[in-house]
Amino acid sequence: MSAPTKPARQHSLATLDWSHAHRAEIQMRYGDTDAMGHLNNATYVSYLETSRVQMLAEMGIPLADLLTVVARVEVDYVAEIKLGQQVMVETLVESVGRSSYTFVVRILADGIPSAYARTVQVNIGPDKRPTPLPADRRAWMQRFALVPSDVVPSDLVSGDTA
Repeated sequence: MSAPTKPARQHSLATLDWSHAHRAEIQMRYGDTDAMGHLNNATYVSYLETSRVQMLAEMGIPLADLLTVVARVEVDYVAEIKLGQQVMVETLVESVGRSSYTFVVRILADGIPSAYARTVQVNIGPDKRPTPLPADRRAWMQRFALVPSDVVPSDLVSGDTA
């Protein structure tokens, strides 16, 4: 008698309420894939960037004025993405600190969760030093904030929100 098959563990970010997330559809290109026809692992990070830039641009602030640096990126790959699938990046604001903010992200391929990520961005000034986030940006990010009932998952270690 063989041992029972253990069910796949669900990623803790999957339990979040994604209904009010920011959504960015990504146009996949042939060059985004590897020799096996899978989305290259580094391309996931590029898709995170594309979505993040789109989200921040929607604040109505010129991109030249959005001085931010990425302090941390974590990606958990949970299913493959193949050429030709429709890719959607959904982003929620996990936390906002004095000068930094943390996004949690779900990447979907044809509606199936394929990766989960967490990124920490730091707002900087012209001197390239961390600077406090303006009140209008904080307020704008609230519309994509985790709802209070969401438990912040612990399987991805959250970055320091300075």
